[in-house]
Amino acid sequence: MSKSTPRYADFCGYILGITEEIWELRRIDSLRGYYADGILVRSPSGIVVGNEAVIASTRETLAELPDRQLLGEDVIWARTGDDSWLSSHRLLSTATHLGHGRFGAATGKRLVYRTIADCHARACPDCGWVIDDEWLVRDVGAMVRQLGCDPKSYAETCIEREGGPEACSRPYRPGGDEGPYRGRGGNSEIGSRYAETLARIMRADAAAISAEYDRACHLELPGGVAAHGRPAADMFWLGLRSSFPSAEFEIEHATGLNEAGMPPRAAVRWSLAGGHDGYGMFGNPSGADVYVMGASHAEYGPRGIRREYVVVDETAIWKQILIHAG
Repeated sequence: MSKSTPRYADFCGYILGITEEIWELRRIDSLRGYYADGILVRSPSGIVVGNEAVIASTRETLAELPDRQLLGEDVIWARTGDDSWLSSHRLLSTATHLGHGRFGAATGKRLVYRTIADCHARACPDCGWVIDDEWLVRDVGAMVRQLGCDPKSYAETCIEREGGPEACSRPYRPGGDEGPYRGRGGNSEIGSRYAETLARIMRADAAAISAEYDRACHLELPGGVAAHGRPAADMFWLGLRSSFPSAEFEIEHATGLNEAGMPPRAAVRWSLAGGHDGYGMFGNPSGADVYVMGASHAEYGPRGIRREYVVVDETAIWKQILIHAG
């Protein structure tokens, strides 16, 4: 990309703008300027390494979902240094399944689903910023349900299509994938508050929900589920945690943002790592060693969390369980 005056005036505008450029205006080649050459993009399904691999993956998705729109609901951002930034970008995508691809033969069905992408960027004289590290969690469970399948069956299909439990691609597990950004946030009061709330819930401190969630909270949960009220929050988090009772819960990154015209917001990326040794959202205990990559956003009001958005990829979790089962 030739040197020119950056077209985006601020970092938030950059994140929103390049997403539209790449996906909706079809300037896929602009990834060569907006993404670093050796970028790591981690998702629950695995890792994509390098700019050209990101471009190939983008083409593949657009061939299957050619009218995909990525509506940026929010960007919770923070500076990580004098010339570096971190964004947690929450998107609502709409698309029609019009092409053959990872989800099988075209069905013509409409899809609506969320993604949360954490991107680290450094200053760039050509385009303002360049993204050099990424963590992306997509609600694939919502997608496959709208296509008439369920997450477990879809994971089974993927394993079979990829050659069986021994040969199939493995979902993401951390290790050997350290990129340029190694921070964990932690400088935001509202981000730390939400992180501690999730940690309390995972420690079985059920009082955290009544203490920290507004009684009329609105929840957007994995599988495309919309729910309301503290009991719904309790049911979701309890169902997830009870599937992996001995797993280690870790806050991978936490940040927050206070800006004019918006409620205080927090973004937390978290993980569960350990055995599938309990009953809950994922059926009978299998003993599988599972890694769950999760991302959450929360909006606060005078009585605590008013809105919460949680994204995990249920299909990647099921894939780990089914690989273990053989």
